Amino acid sequence: MPLLLILLFIVVPIAELYVIIQVGQLIGVVPTLVLLLADAVLGSMLLKHEGRGAWRRFNEALAGRRFPGREVADGALIIVGGTLLLTPGFITDIFGLFLLLPPTRAVTRRLLKRFTIGRFTVVGMPGGGPGPFGPPSGGQRPNRDYDFEGSAEEVPPQGDGEPRLPGGDRG
Repeated sequence: MPLLLILLFIVVPIAELYVIIQVGQLIGVVPTLVLLLADAVLGSMLLKHEGRGAWRRFNEALAGRRFPGREVADGALIIVGGTLLLTPGFITDIFGLFLLLPPTRAVTRRLLKRFTIGRFTVVGMPGGGPGPFGPPSGGQRPNRDYDFEGSAEEVPPQGDGEPRLPGGDRG
């Protein structure tokens, strides 16, 4: 882990500066700055477009009552890709673009799935569905001490600004 942090916070910025300087010497300072600004603006537009699509697919999965695992992974990759695109530099822009484009994002998602399978355990919640914690075999939900049913009523404010109970002055 410390090696990864050294790589992220020391090596990557030095490499980014080197590439920016090389590009600046090749095409000039102003065109390099314009290019960096343009890829940040275009990256933010792509982030917005892909993020909206991922959010729509996430909601469709929920509406279809299916687990939105792929959509959540896509959303996380889009956030990371957008962050990389907004970070100044050409190297991070390449990786950010790689994570924002749907075909390469699918490849990354498959690689992440292969890497993470078997490393995490999903545990069910009591009363949450079939399995060891699911509802009892009779299909009835057990009555628990913390299960409550109730109703709410909005109380308009009185002239003195003091809160009042619904149904008049009690107490």
